[in-house]
Amino acid sequence: MPNKNIPSLDLNDFLSADSCKKEKFVKDIGEAYEKIGFVALKGHFLSSKNIEEIYLQIKKFFDLPTNIKCKYELDGFAGQRGFTSFGKEHAKGKKHGDLKEFWHFGQYLSNDEYEKFSYPKNLIVKELPKFNKIGKLVYKSLEKTALNVLRAISLFLNLDEYHFDQYVNKGNSILRPIHYPPINSKPVGAERAAAHGDINLITLLMGAHGRGLQVLNNDGEWIDAIADKDEIIINVGDMLSRYTNNRLKSTIHRVINPPKEHWTKSRYSIPFFLHPVGSMSLNVLNSCIDDDNPKKYSDITANDFLIQRLKDIGVL
Repeated sequence: MPNKNIPSLDLNDFLSADSCKKEKFVKDIGEAYEKIGFVALKGHFLSSKNIEEIYLQIKKFFDLPTNIKCKYELDGFAGQRGFTSFGKEHAKGKKHGDLKEFWHFGQYLSNDEYEKFSYPKNLIVKELPKFNKIGKLVYKSLEKTALNVLRAISLFLNLDEYHFDQYVNKGNSILRPIHYPPINSKPVGAERAAAHGDINLITLLMGAHGRGLQVLNNDGEWIDAIADKDEIIINVGDMLSRYTNNRLKSTIHRVINPPKEHWTKSRYSIPFFLHPVGSMSLNVLNSCIDDDNPKKYSDITANDFLIQRLKDIGVL
């Protein structure tokens, strides 16, 4: 069993007909997000077969020749779909690009809805038809998991259980398979993913079963965040943190470079970034403001906040 530095919860407790189990889940996840901002969750909607298949397909994609992968790389906001090449993205305030390449699956909508929400369409990898199929299946499974986590958070915040449904239904969420290639020489000033906070509401992460992901705790110490095989890690993003006036904690985290003896190995992970629709107001909830906790953030929409942050990290 891995050494657990973050709480472990079971979504089946929240979905249970037993009100005591549901209430305990709400309390436990809320307190975890107040204290450290991360939990490990089992009982999600991904099967082991789904997980095995998507890892197989993303490895096949990242093994494609660079000129093939780059056919699927777009500029500007359209780059929120398809391929992003090695070293292009960097953490906010950092000048060195992260040591990774990645792909984006986005929302699945009708043509009219793509136009309504101004989302880029998904790109289809013609060389790997199974890649597209499993990407959609995993996207939908993690989106369903995320919605139930937000319902638990809503209850913890004394909001209506379905408070977030209206905002995340058809939101601009992204599934991002990431490849951290083997390291050929000692990196200078760069990590696989430098210390950062996520932009979105919550992030669901597959592939945190080995060391690499670290979380900055309240004592200023970097601790390993490791999940069991049947768990995914879910953390609070900056949008939800500011929406709750920092009551829920968007914790700084990073993916460190491995020891030299492991430089020859690739690392893969698959985060799902749950975003709301762009029109959602991220204005701080009145219930999270009082004399001891005055309003910390100016008013902004989710879309304006997203654009601002994408510029900060060098992809716009």
